[in-house]
Amino acid sequence: MIIELGHFSLILALFVACLQAAIPLIGAHRRWPGWMAVAEPAATAQFLLIAASFAALTYAFVTSDFSVRLVVLNSHTDKPLLYKITGTWGNHEGSMLLWVLILSLFGAAVAWLGDNLPPTLKARVLSVQAMIGVAFLLFILFTSNPFLRVAVPPFNGQDLNPLLQDPGLAFHPPFLYLGYVGLSTTFSFAVAALIEGRVDAAWARWVRPWTLAAWMFLTVGIGLGSWWAYYELGWGGFWFWDPVENASFMPWLFAAALLHSAIVVEKREALKSWTILLAILAFTFSLIGTFIVRSGILTSVHAFATDPERGVFILLILAVFVGGALTLFAFRASAMQAKGVFAAKSRETALILNNVLLAVSALVVFTGTIWPLAAEMFFGRKLSVGAPFFNAAFTPFMVAIGLLLPLGAMLPWKRARVGRAARALLPAFGLALAVGALAWTMQSGRSTLGPVGMFLAAWLISGAAVDLWSRTGRGAGRLARLLRLPRADWGKPVAHAGLGVTMAGISAMLAWQAEDIRVMQEGESLQIAGYELRLDAVNREQGPNYFSTKASFTLSRDGREIATMLPEKRVYPVAQMPTTEAALDNGFLRDIYVVIGDPQDNGGWAVRSYYKPLANWIWGGAILMALGGFLSLSDRRFRVAAGARKLPQGVPAE
Repeated sequence: MIIELGHFSLILALFVACLQAAIPLIGAHRRWPGWMAVAEPAATAQFLLIAASFAALTYAFVTSDFSVRLVVLNSHTDKPLLYKITGTWGNHEGSMLLWVLILSLFGAAVAWLGDNLPPTLKARVLSVQAMIGVAFLLFILFTSNPFLRVAVPPFNGQDLNPLLQDPGLAFHPPFLYLGYVGLSTTFSFAVAALIEGRVDAAWARWVRPWTLAAWMFLTVGIGLGSWWAYYELGWGGFWFWDPVENASFMPWLFAAALLHSAIVVEKREALKSWTILLAILAFTFSLIGTFIVRSGILTSVHAFATDPERGVFILLILAVFVGGALTLFAFRASAMQAKGVFAAKSRETALILNNVLLAVSALVVFTGTIWPLAAEMFFGRKLSVGAPFFNAAFTPFMVAIGLLLPLGAMLPWKRARVGRAARALLPAFGLALAVGALAWTMQSGRSTLGPVGMFLAAWLISGAAVDLWSRTGRGAGRLARLLRLPRADWGKPVAHAGLGVTMAGISAMLAWQAEDIRVMQEGESLQIAGYELRLDAVNREQGPNYFSTKASFTLSRDGREIATMLPEKRVYPVAQMPTTEAALDNGFLRDIYVVIGDPQDNGGWAVRSYYKPLANWIWGGAILMALGGFLSLSDRRFRVAAGARKLPQGVPAE
């Protein structure tokens, strides 16, 4: 009965979404307050109905209701409770239900928090948001119904994909979807503004918090996915330029560009057309990511579905919404005239360069991701595009952004003296040069990757510190003023410093990691980067729903034992699938990473071990970037001043 209620709630949510899509839009056009007022309760009702539907599906997984086809395919009675719950979205149908739940949550949030929006704009935003909901609710009900029953329920299920039975994957998809789907709100604001024919500073002020929230969640989601790939897949890497990884990274780059572009609209009423276009493109690439994950056109370890029918449906959604938005954009382009003027040497120009670099780098990633498909379709050739292409094509843009960012953040609006800003940054630049030179002299090889990466990291971090300190004015009491700065003034340098920390981690790991692959007998030891690893024993163990081969290693240095490391190789008998559980000894400056492989004919075991310098800085930087976004988002000025067309004199934009 609960399953049927969940199904009916989803159908009812579709009807509510249809009403929300039509009535407020007509009301906004006719200036009928009563019709526009329908949007808010409809958005709330739609969210509650989809939440009830999602709760019903979660109940089916928790109680192991094997009369539901989706539970049979993705659960098992022996599975731990956490993975029974996460099994709800660990499949195509359930993940799409989570997708529309978050979509409706953002729509409801606009209804709840948008009291300072003009009634016509609010009605149109909620209407466009509902149109997206209608499309995806139709997609779920007609191609991906999670509530289908089986005629004869089995005694047990087929278990969840073992790779997904991990805490990292429990939280990675919800955060990723909060970012992916959150960009639908910026899309709705852009389309609503195009319908009204008004894009101004007030609109930019309204759209920035939603962009920031989506970017922040997407940062956390990508970071969690990278962390999971690092310790779970046993390959020793954090990023593989996999098509699905790229599918989340491209919207992140466009969202970062949109965030900076909206600042220019808000502060100077310039770049209006470009900002609207970025809002459309950010959500476009979210939809492209959904298409890649669920169509089966590109092979990926992360892919949810390989049904061409579903892919065609998503492609149709993509064509309708993106094509419609771009057509509307073309008609309204003349109404988005820039009002503010600025010199070539100004913060506006720096932000434009930032936007260009981010957008082009996203298009480079898109080209590399989609090129194998294009080559097969148009040239009949099967090829793969791997890390060498992406590293060579993408890295120069990140280096340019790293070089530009500290100086651009210090430039005044409208007209700037570059020399004055550069002089303020001289100590930071000197420190960065010293760090790069130190890295060059200390490394054993003569690769430029490590020193350049460390220079850029130090430049970004120290430049962010100078930027923050410059906001405290002159004279005595600067430290006290620093502590009293608004949270948004802290948010920008914290996020920029986070990017520097991540760059340090990536460059150090790629340049200076050490790897050892060998066959070891029990009692044997190996040396790696000054550490000693001794294989003490290998035992067979049984988990709740798997069998495990668990090794015990002793990690020591200079004769002193540091840790006991327990890598595993698990086999899940129901799914008939093995997984690798790496053992890590985490440190601030390095990770020691050990993987146990298959038994060998001579009685030994295949062992892979790695020394990874600054590995945790990669995810520490992601946390700092997200924290910077949260600090800015929590600033009261984002909520209170959004109703004003102009900011008060002297209030910084970020």
